[in-house]
Amino acid sequence: MDKKKKLKIDPVLLAAWLLAAVSAFFVHPDNDYLSYIDFRSLGILWSLMVIIQGLKENSVFERIAEKLLAKVKGFRQLVLVLVFLCFFSAMLITNDVALITFVPFSIMILINCSKKDAIIPVVVLQTVAANLGSMLTPIGNPQNLYLYGLTAMSFIEFVSCMLPYTLMAAALLIVSVMIMKKDNAAVFAGDDFHIVKHFGSRIQVIIYAVLFVIAILSVLRVIPWQVMSIIVFVIVLGMDLKILFRADYVLLLTFIGFFIFTGNMGRIPQIHDILMSTVSGHEFFISVLMSQFISNVPATLMLSGFSENYKELLAGVNVGGLGTLIASMASLISYKAYASMQEKNVPRYIFVFTVVNLLFLALLCILHLFIFAPIQ
Repeated sequence: MDKKKKLKIDPVLLAAWLLAAVSAFFVHPDNDYLSYIDFRSLGILWSLMVIIQGLKENSVFERIAEKLLAKVKGFRQLVLVLVFLCFFSAMLITNDVALITFVPFSIMILINCSKKDAIIPVVVLQTVAANLGSMLTPIGNPQNLYLYGLTAMSFIEFVSCMLPYTLMAAALLIVSVMIMKKDNAAVFAGDDFHIVKHFGSRIQVIIYAVLFVIAILSVLRVIPWQVMSIIVFVIVLGMDLKILFRADYVLLLTFIGFFIFTGNMGRIPQIHDILMSTVSGHEFFISVLMSQFISNVPATLMLSGFSENYKELLAGVNVGGLGTLIASMASLISYKAYASMQEKNVPRYIFVFTVVNLLFLALLCILHLFIFAPIQ
């Protein structure tokens, strides 16, 4: 390790705890602080992080991708597979993991197919796909898991709320791929699609798959989250200790910081009333706007204590993941993967990313205003 490398503090984590610290001057720490923290959401989120990291360690997702790509014939078909791998996988393994897994994989594929000019549009569409695909399920992203637990929605109710946006997103992605490239030249990948040489332990894959099913049952409130978390911890501790250290503890600590801040704000009557009157009836567009500046997870945590229309908030923070590069922190994963390439054009990437995201955002906001919101 480079001794000169400085410790980097996540800016969102820092902001969360600074806000928590400032709010503590107005509401002094007491026993009620523990009631702020949604331990169920944190426990399930931690467990899913560990399980998905275990599956990723065994290259499960890359193997699925290679099986699909082995049947690809033309370039447009290749792009559709790469984009919708992110779209559908994000529903189960979160938008972050989908992009961490498939963006570097896709870059390698496109380079091997001599399609370097398509890297920027493909990666941008993959990012949009992961952020929009993840909105359909409670486990697709952290804000969904939190709101699902907070609102006690049924699974059917949750999916029904987000299904119109997801279907429209899929349609827009298909149209985008169709107009991205006019020709549909054949792709002669051959053995080039067999990039991942090690697929891990079959026994571990089976165990992690079983743990994933147990986690889903916990999300659906069939198994107590405490029991599920203990099972995951004990099994992974004995099977593969290093995986326990790969959960995103920065995100978990960020959640706790915002829980304290919003909890304290809710106990100051004047501030609570002002925020309630401001947010109420405008949840969708306020959450979209706030997400552009602080990203959608912090926006969810900050607004959830001052809204009673959780469906509007849920739709807003998910659609709000589009737009700026920080609207969804998952988007930074794709950006960093592209920026690490030797031959790169970062200004062009940011330009294409911004144009595509703002276009998708505008269309979904218009559809929400005139179609989706009136029928909910």
